[in-house]
Amino acid sequence: MPHPIPPVDYQKLFRSLPENLMLMAPDATIVDNTDGHEQVSLKKREEVIGLNMFDAFPSVDQNQGDIIYQSQEHVRQHREPHTMPVIRYDLEVPAERGGGFEELYWQATHYPILDDKGELLYILQRTQDITEQYRAEQRNQAMQRELAENQERTRFILESLPVLIWTATPDGQRDFFNHRWLSLTGKEADEVMGMQWLDSVHPDDRSAVTRIWQESVMQGSVYQVEYRLRRHDGQYRWVLVRAMPRRAASGEIMMWVGCGTDIHDQKQMVQELLEANEQQSTLSDQAYQAYELARSQKETFHNLFEQAPALICILRGPEHRFEFVNPQYQQLFRGRQLVGKTVVEALPEVIEQGFVNLLDNVYATGETFYGNELAIMVENPDGTARQLYLNFTYQLFHEQGAKAGITVFAYDVTDLVLARKAIEKSQGGAANAS
Repeated sequence: MPHPIPPVDYQKLFRSLPENLMLMAPDATIVDNTDGHEQVSLKKREEVIGLNMFDAFPSVDQNQGDIIYQSQEHVRQHREPHTMPVIRYDLEVPAERGGGFEELYWQATHYPILDDKGELLYILQRTQDITEQYRAEQRNQAMQRELAENQERTRFILESLPVLIWTATPDGQRDFFNHRWLSLTGKEADEVMGMQWLDSVHPDDRSAVTRIWQESVMQGSVYQVEYRLRRHDGQYRWVLVRAMPRRAASGEIMMWVGCGTDIHDQKQMVQELLEANEQQSTLSDQAYQAYELARSQKETFHNLFEQAPALICILRGPEHRFEFVNPQYQQLFRGRQLVGKTVVEALPEVIEQGFVNLLDNVYATGETFYGNELAIMVENPDGTARQLYLNFTYQLFHEQGAKAGITVFAYDVTDLVLARKAIEKSQGGAANAS
């Protein structure tokens, strides 16, 4: 004979279900719950049965409590399941466990339990604690926002620096030119990609430039070359170009990053000095050394920002606070802390020289200021002062449509100015003697 089937204890069965379930009367009075719900809710079953759900588990946020109520109301009115959006519903922690409230995020569905006539007997709430998944998603979204912001920041700097910037694939095909390059050459982006950029190189320089670039790509070595680049008006300008390979941890080249600087004026000055009277050879040598120093500054370019061949800094906000200073700029004010301080705080001697007023005007009007061989007195660490001559640009930049700060790009032309003045003095003396 078959063994008799024992009666099913449905309450015990319900409570042992591997789900976070709570059974309520239509008015949200708690009837029963599963062991899983009891563990998650941090309250004993006997403490909550017979209480209204919102009295048993008060919501810290009234808005979230309203969302739960509206979902239950949907079930009462339509006799159909309803799934709520993810909500934050903090639960009170018992005093013996430290008290207070624990921040939790939930995804819940309410199911109608109907009698034979279709009347609502109970509302079954199935809840899933998705706190960890929710926080992980929030962290991921925050990282994505930060990544997008960093990419936009990098793009802005690439486009705003007053130097010719480009990138290339590991095999040497150019795949990006910044606005400065395109504006100088008068070319569209699709006209210079790959190896088409060579069309703007002077015919007499093209063969050597191609050979040096191919050798650098094959060897993975630093690329450096001087050549004449055709401007949009047909004039050729001498430029100094330097590029570095960016490598992966394995050593494999991932991309090339290059920077070009206009050195046409320096080239011409050197030529003029070399063609001067033989009796002025000492001055010519001095001027040529000054040129070599300027070129050496350019050759120290190691990447786009930290070692660009110029004096570069970024001043943030209307108070002109130093946000970025490259080593060449820092060397100008050696021994001083610049980053994090305003120009007034870090360089008080430039106030009376009018440079802060220039910065204020650029920030207020948006008009770029170009300074050519302007004199500046800089205090030395020992309290003495030295006079320098700079070619520099103050240019306003925007972020998200609003003024953000000023980029400073400068060259130290002190030696060149002193050399020219010496030549002029020497020539004037020779004229007087004759």
